[in-house]
Amino acid sequence: MESKSFSISIAKPGQGQVNEDAAIAKENLIAVSDGAGGGGLYADLWSSYLLENLPDKPMNNFDQFDSWLDGIWEIFYNKCEDKAKQEGGMVLNKFYEEGSFATLAVAWIDGNICKWMSFGDSVVFHYNRKTCLLEHSFGKLIDFNKPPHLINCKDPINEEGLKLGEFHVDSDSVVFCATDALAHYIIMCYEISKCNLYGEELTEAINAGTKNSICINSATARPVDFRNRVINKLCKCSPHNNKFQNYVKSLLDKKYIVLDDYSYALFQVN
Repeated sequence: MESKSFSISIAKPGQGQVNEDAAIAKENLIAVSDGAGGGGLYADLWSSYLLENLPDKPMNNFDQFDSWLDGIWEIFYNKCEDKAKQEGGMVLNKFYEEGSFATLAVAWIDGNICKWMSFGDSVVFHYNRKTCLLEHSFGKLIDFNKPPHLINCKDPINEEGLKLGEFHVDSDSVVFCATDALAHYIIMCYEISKCNLYGEELTEAINAGTKNSICINSATARPVDFRNRVINKLCKCSPHNNKFQNYVKSLLDKKYIVLDDYSYALFQVN
């Protein structure tokens, strides 16, 4: 089977801010990380560092994941400690107290098996063009309203934040990872396209009265062709043109997605 992979990551449109997300795509590995800027420092550096140091082989349990982090965190911490010292005492104290935070979602593809791992609210997806079924690593749509589990560069991680699994892939498969705002949009559209199955979950998420609820209300105004409106759009984007930026801007204009950094990495079997 032939395949292609690519990754795209953009900052919040029109905000002039640093992109704290990161995305990566290799021949048999795709991943995203969402640097959490609400606390700590250097979230953009931490998200990129995590992806740059991912192993080529899957991590199959918490101990392997914990050992991997234990083997990489110190180099990052020391570099950022030096950077914080240069920036002054208040910055250094904040880094000592809080560190750096990020989520992580990774998929390793080997033949017909895709092993995945996620930590936080970045999500791994598998869509089958023949069956039109979407699988993903996340829970319920309303769970996007909860504070995500985060990986800190200096503190022990919470085992409850780690999810592991696998997808069986074939020539009709599209495997991709996305950070939270885009992931919410994707799951939302899929559930709206199958509202007879997910009506209760959608109603629950709408009734939560959050920013995400507004997106769901807006998107339910017309039927959703999930394959063409979401999957084909993502597959046709490229890091070498502005298609993804224009796609996101159209979603923002329609209030289908919340303002955020947006990242995804995609593996498509041809």
